[in-house]
Amino acid sequence: MLLDENPATLIRHTIGNFNIHPDKQAVTRINDSLSALQQSRDLRMRDAESAMRKLSRHLHSLNAQHDEDIAAHDSGRHAAAMVEMDTKKFRVAKAATELEIESERLESELEMLKERLADLEAQGLEGDETTRREREADDATILRLKIFRSLGVDIEADDVGNFNKAVIRNSRKGDVHVVKVDPKFSRFFYANYFWSNMQG
Repeated sequence: MLLDENPATLIRHTIGNFNIHPDKQAVTRINDSLSALQQSRDLRMRDAESAMRKLSRHLHSLNAQHDEDIAAHDSGRHAAAMVEMDTKKFRVAKAATELEIESERLESELEMLKERLADLEAQGLEGDETTRREREADDATILRLKIFRSLGVDIEADDVGNFNKAVIRNSRKGDVHVVKVDPKFSRFFYANYFWSNMQG
C-alpha cells in the first residue's frame, strides 16, 4: 500500500515527478521584467517632474513680467498719446488738403502764364500791329520796353495806359514771376527786385 512506503522516498519520487525548474525560470524572467519596468517608470517620472519644474519656473517668470507690465502701464498717458496722435493726424490731413488746393491754383496760374507766353511769342518782340502803332508814338517808351524784354522782363499796361504789371522770366531757373507794380515802392526797390529774380 501507499502508506506502507517510506515517506522520504515518497517525497523524493513526488519531487522527481514534478519539474519546477522552467517555472522558476519563468518567475525569474517576470521579476526581471517587473524590475526593468519599474526602473523605466521611475526614469519617466523623473523626466516628467523635471519638465514640470522647468515649466513652473517659466510660468513664474511670465507672471512676474506680466505683473511688472501691468504696474508700468499708465492708461492716462496712453490716452493722452492717442489724443496727440489724432491731433497730429488731423493737422497732416489739413496740410495735405491745403497743399492740394495750392497746387491746383499754381497749375491754373501756370496754364495762364503759358497762354500769355504763347501770345507774346506769337506777337514777337514788337508785338501785334495795333500795339506796334501805339508804341511808335513814344520812341523812348519803346526803347525801354525793348531793353526790358532783352533782359527777360515784359512790362504790361492797364486799361488807362499805366505800366503796373511786370512778367519776369528766368531762363536759367526756368520760372516766371508776375509782379504788380505799386507806386508806394521806389523804383530802386523794383530795380533790385527785378534784378534778383533775373539773376537768382
